[in-house]
Amino acid sequence: ATRDIYIDSATRKWQFGLKPNTLTIVNSVYPVSGNEDNHFSFAINGIIKTQSACIGHSLIFFVIDPITLKPLYNQAIPSTTPSAVTGGFMGSAVNCNKPLREFNFEFSYMDTAGRRKMRDFMDWIPSGYYVAMRLNLDGPNDQNPYVDVWKNDAAVYGEGNTLYSRLRAAGFSDLDAYTYARTWVFAYRKNNTSFTPVSKMSNGLERVTLSTTINTPATAGYISSPVFGPAKAWKQVKWRGSSLEALPQDVYSVKVIGIAASGREDTLYTLQPNQQDFNIDNISSTQYPYIRLGMPSQDLDTATLTPYQLRYWRVLYDPVPEGAIAPNIIYRSKDTLEVGEKLDFSVGFKNVSDGIFSDSLKVNVVVYDRNNVANIIPVASRKSLQPGDTTSIIYSIDTKSLQGNNTLFVDVNPGNAQPEQYHFNNFLYKNFFVKADNYNPVMDVTFDGVHILNGDIVSARPKIVIKLKDESKFLALDDTSLTTVFVRYPGGNGRVQRFAFGTDTLRFVPADLSTGKNEATIEFSPAFLQDSEGEFYELHVKAKDKSGNATGTIEYSVRFQVYTKPMISNMFNYPNPFTSSTAFVFTVTGSDVPQNLRIQIMTITGKIVKEITKQELGQLHIGRNITDYKWDGTDQYGQKLANGIYLYRVMTNLNGVSLDKFNTIDVNGDKVDTDKYFNKGYGKMYLMR
Repeated sequence: ATRDIYIDSATRKWQFGLKPNTLTIVNSVYPVSGNEDNHFSFAINGIIKTQSACIGHSLIFFVIDPITLKPLYNQAIPSTTPSAVTGGFMGSAVNCNKPLREFNFEFSYMDTAGRRKMRDFMDWIPSGYYVAMRLNLDGPNDQNPYVDVWKNDAAVYGEGNTLYSRLRAAGFSDLDAYTYARTWVFAYRKNNTSFTPVSKMSNGLERVTLSTTINTPATAGYISSPVFGPAKAWKQVKWRGSSLEALPQDVYSVKVIGIAASGREDTLYTLQPNQQDFNIDNISSTQYPYIRLGMPSQDLDTATLTPYQLRYWRVLYDPVPEGAIAPNIIYRSKDTLEVGEKLDFSVGFKNVSDGIFSDSLKVNVVVYDRNNVANIIPVASRKSLQPGDTTSIIYSIDTKSLQGNNTLFVDVNPGNAQPEQYHFNNFLYKNFFVKADNYNPVMDVTFDGVHILNGDIVSARPKIVIKLKDESKFLALDDTSLTTVFVRYPGGNGRVQRFAFGTDTLRFVPADLSTGKNEATIEFSPAFLQDSEGEFYELHVKAKDKSGNATGTIEYSVRFQVYTKPMISNMFNYPNPFTSSTAFVFTVTGSDVPQNLRIQIMTITGKIVKEITKQELGQLHIGRNITDYKWDGTDQYGQKLANGIYLYRVMTNLNGVSLDKFNTIDVNGDKVDTDKYFNKGYGKMYLMR
């Protein structure tokens, strides 16, 4: 960084910068718009340098040194230093023994001789100097020669050799508007286009004020180096340069500035021109891990104003190590995950310096969730790193509670736990999105392998299986708290019992995601020892998945009946009559299905033509049964029987005892009289082909 000094891109030389200054010209017409000295003045940076006039009907020149910003004295040899020899230079008016007139170069414009003097004075003004002018308009106005008269001087001195031509060449483009009684001001820089000429004319006899910026070179500047460090040990400062002048008047030095960890800067040494190889090994790198160099430069020769030409400066030191996140070596991540899916993230970190990380590297990992809440992920420190060595930062993040947009922040060597050159390349931010689980799980309930309806009869010791399925591949149904099972018993008090998991009655089999299915099983094996007697038991099941999605808007419930005594109802065939086949419908109560069950089909004369065994009927269960088996109207040998009426009867046996008859119950718990369809235990069916 620099202040008031820069390197010129063309010459590759140090140059002092420019400082802006304000030149203000105030001019009036006496006594109409101005009657005080400061109404006729030149000022620099708000300070009046010269004012008023001595002869009137005149032009006043104010000439400024472009380097020192000092005006030239009107004396025998004009300069910025006053002389004992006074007098009007080149025929200009003297200062009339009044203060603040000594810088006025005043010439009458009333005749061609006066205008010639001004032409010659403008030719004399040194190149590069700033020039300010103001016109004194005095009455009677009709005696003032305007621009047309000034132009006619060409008849005397030749075309292009007049005051008019000099003013136009200096950049006074509005001069041709000076055709009536008005006043004006004008400023330019002799033979230098870095300043744009400016002018201002009054509309009549009012006052005019013109302010413009003129730049002067600084006489001093300051060069500041980048910050060196951090260092393990400081060694030496080296610097070289030269002056541009044969007899230089440059004043310069090099400051060695120590920078503490807090940022405080202390000047430790000021190196003179004879100290260009200076040892700094006694500076504590612990107290001052950073160093900055600074060079104040001043040129006492105001004629040249060229700063000392610094060629180079160097700080020799042993640097601390430098590491950087290295995703080009190791990187793994995902942008989108399902809720519960593990975010397996890894990234490399490499020592890219010649220094050594002598201690293990700390790592901070934070996940900012959709509410910008910081979730700190514990990560173990990584090994110390030799030059060129790489370590891996590997961890797995559970996303169960991170639904929505998240930002992962990884910071290696946080807070410069170990001294390091830079930290901007030690951290990264990674956005990832976790898709929410908005799907409800599915529940399936069976009694002894059968889906029952409200009011159905079930076994007094049923095996109830509740299966819970969820689409999530990562949130396993493995928690008993996800499901609640309770039973309301029949009776006036309506006793309700909730069953606890972990017993022989209620067993939980968690989902195993390795099978590719997220399915949990609840095995419920209660003992219903009380007959429902026209009332109902009620099973209630509540279930949800890991995301809190319930299986439905209401809980699962089903009413059922229990009869502890083993019985069998009258058996019907359906359809009846039938043409191609008919199945058998009957109800069994108790806890166990009869070991033996046979259906005999006979002609009306009592001849047995077909006997159907329990094994042929298919899977039977306590409650209402519709047999898988369908009789197709053939006899024991597969021969089609003739159309007509056939009889059938059922024979049962459980533990050597025939089952009593069970009267069918409707959904309201009322008995249904079916005996009218049977005669002495025989049923009747019609075969119609």
